[in-house]
Amino acid sequence: MYLKGRHLLNSTDFSIDELSSLIHLAEAISENPAYYSESCKGQVMASLFYEPSTRTRLSFDAAMKRLGGTVIGFSDPVISSHSKGESIEDTVRTVECYSDIIVMRHPEPFKPHKLSKLISNPLINAGDGSNQHPTQTLADLFTIYMYKKRLSNLKIGFCGDLKYGRTVHSLIKVMDRYEGNTFTCISPDSLKLPEEIIKDLRSEVIKCNQLEKTMKDLDILYMTRIQKERFPTAQEYENCKGYYILTKEEMKYAKEDAIIMHPLPRVDEIHESVDSDKRAVYFQQARAGMYMRMALILSLLGINKVQYVRPESLWLEPFLDDSRQVLGDRCQVQG
Repeated sequence: MYLKGRHLLNSTDFSIDELSSLIHLAEAISENPAYYSESCKGQVMASLFYEPSTRTRLSFDAAMKRLGGTVIGFSDPVISSHSKGESIEDTVRTVECYSDIIVMRHPEPFKPHKLSKLISNPLINAGDGSNQHPTQTLADLFTIYMYKKRLSNLKIGFCGDLKYGRTVHSLIKVMDRYEGNTFTCISPDSLKLPEEIIKDLRSEVIKCNQLEKTMKDLDILYMTRIQKERFPTAQEYENCKGYYILTKEEMKYAKEDAIIMHPLPRVDEIHESVDSDKRAVYFQQARAGMYMRMALILSLLGINKVQYVRPESLWLEPFLDDSRQVLGDRCQVQG
């Protein structure tokens, strides 16, 4: 795997082989974080968040600091020169002069994609409107691997806001690349997964609006909140608010080895009584995100320190055609 200097803008930017290597690097970091604690000493990460964030921003900050690096930036554009009228293009060009890698969140879809063409340092998309959230997908993949030890032949249910939910848009595109996965999309009619995404999927997609009837078949239930900030009017949000609430009572329908995931934050879509269920892994998912972002930062900066051979258990055959190539039979990473 050689990711040095690359941007991460879409969840499908990395090959299956590269994703597998990132997962195992994250696993190595989680098992021995002290070994990597000075890996990014002298490196600076710029954190530019033009939209509110808690988990993603703090996860990236913690990841860089746990690697020995430093963080500059802002969590609110009001406190940047944006409030003085500076263009975001000038801000990014300037910040590149002070940093080695940039993490950006922006409410406008594809804005990080456009800005990445202006700079040579790696730029990581930390969420662009309702489009994608590729680093949450990396966290999700690591979480699934930790609990299922595979990324193929899984029955995955996506529940809630599938229209505006960028975490769903990103994850479903990546999981579609693995053999034998099926997707059950559970949502109100007004929040269905967009057809432009479904038409590009090769896996089986089942649409429904009832959560209880589908839970008994699922290996993974991926809950999402109804995103108030994405709705064009307050009334449209009120019409969908509280449509799905996963309770302890409903958990009796889930398989014993199922896992319940959520990208967080939650509002009311998962009752707190579910938190104590061993199948609820959303807080572990948040921790997995930090380790995965540590692996990503190391890889984009070209500071991988671990040498390993990826085990066959993760060598999962993706769907292949002439436009999708997978590298080699084995993977070694050396620093």
